[in-house]
Amino acid sequence: MNEEERTEGSPIGRRVVLGMLGLGAAGVAVGASVQDSVSRALAPVGPIGDVLPAAGGFRYYSVTGSVKRRSPATHRVTVGGLVDKPQAFGMADLARFPQTALERDFQCVTGWRVLDVEWVGVVLADLLDAVGVSPKARAVQFTSFDGVYTESLTLDQALRRDVLIATQMEGKPVTHDHGGPTRLYVAPMYGYKSLKWLKGIKLTEELIPGYWAGLGYDQHAWVGKSNGRTDAPT
Repeated sequence: MNEEERTEGSPIGRRVVLGMLGLGAAGVAVGASVQDSVSRALAPVGPIGDVLPAAGGFRYYSVTGSVKRRSPATHRVTVGGLVDKPQAFGMADLARFPQTALERDFQCVTGWRVLDVEWVGVVLADLLDAVGVSPKARAVQFTSFDGVYTESLTLDQALRRDVLIATQMEGKPVTHDHGGPTRLYVAPMYGYKSLKWLKGIKLTEELIPGYWAGLGYDQHAWVGKSNGRTDAPT
């Protein structure tokens, strides 16, 4: 997963996350009822219970043992690939774009949800317009500065107005544990699509499956469609 908890926490390592993959894959394959039952059964088991969906609120998951913090003063998001003007955007650069606020539920594919989370940032489509997208581009790949996590969207998905490069969350700068200084926020999709610790954006001719899609998760993770749930967020 790529979600996080409301309070600061310690990341869980690759083994634990890969073990949890079975829970997520079960939900995708057979629906949320099975997955929710598994989560309720496992939630009380010591410290691992703190990262399971049934515990409630945000959960902090990482596919690496640790992620080095980046200073907002020096952090850059690079945009390249099939674009006219490859660029690197610092926080001040992003602040000069029109800022968009979205208040949406944040939902994990494993079943938990946090209501009415406020995000503020740059609409991805505006950033792509600034660099000029090549007519050959059909998809967008995102990379994390954790060195491992990747995600991707079709170009049509990426151009939606509810896809943000988020710089603020709940009225404050996005914290490190929540994926800051910059993270992707894809409002209509499950949380694993909202890549944390955003480092790079690359326009590509073909859709390159993201980290979890390569391990069996749905590449197009629309809430309410990818795992049989009907409780799409507002």
